Amino acid sequence: MNQAFGRTAVIIGASSGIGEALTRELNRGGWRLGLLARRLDRLEALRQSLAPGTLVRHLDVTQDAAATILQQVLNDLGDVDLVIISAGTGHNNQGLRRDLDAETVTVNVLGFMTMAQVALRHFLAQGHGHLVGISSVAALRGNAAAAAYAASKAFQSVYLDGLRELARKSGHPIVVTEVQPGGVDRPCCSRIARCPHSRDDCSSRRLQERPRRFFVPFSARRSTPTSRSGMRSSR
Repeated sequence: MNQAFGRTAVIIGASSGIGEALTRELNRGGWRLGLLARRLDRLEALRQSLAPGTLVRHLDVTQDAAATILQQVLNDLGDVDLVIISAGTGHNNQGLRRDLDAETVTVNVLGFMTMAQVALRHFLAQGHGHLVGISSVAALRGNAAAAAYAASKAFQSVYLDGLRELARKSGHPIVVTEVQPGGVDRPCCSRIARCPHSRDDCSSRRLQERPRRFFVPFSARRSTPTSRSGMRSSR
């Protein structure tokens, strides 16, 4: 790993999917890690395969306590170099059920916004840092099967643009990166993304370059639907 890239990272949504894959890769690179997710049992199981001292905390991005929990983890770890927001959810909702779309917006918009605000405030206070948001190529256009999901990813994309400009105006070396996977092989993308790409391709090696945005293209391999709604939480 590039030493200049830093050695302490916090990953939100680390219990599965891209968050889990990045956790394992950063651990192999010698990073000190703070891991947060809704499914604490999965985090505890994951910690067994990681370096001693890895911090894990339960965090549900939809709960009022989420901002306080994240801030406490950042304070406990001290000088944090990298925060990755990988928590998310979505549904195949062609029937336009309000509850499904409301859950998507609550997690992917309000929850994402809360986590990003806490992270950027922390970086502004310490004078440096790298914020990474895992968005999606779904942000680029509407999706008849998952209108709320695509719209929520568009929000994330534009919101990160705004935070990037705020960071630039601060004059501090703070980088904001958006990752737009073209569908990955995780349960929550099984029906919306018909051609999944490996979650491991959202690599920390690419993040070392600190780009503003990068895309993970579709592969030719197709997914198998795993649920009636088509997506499940990666929180």
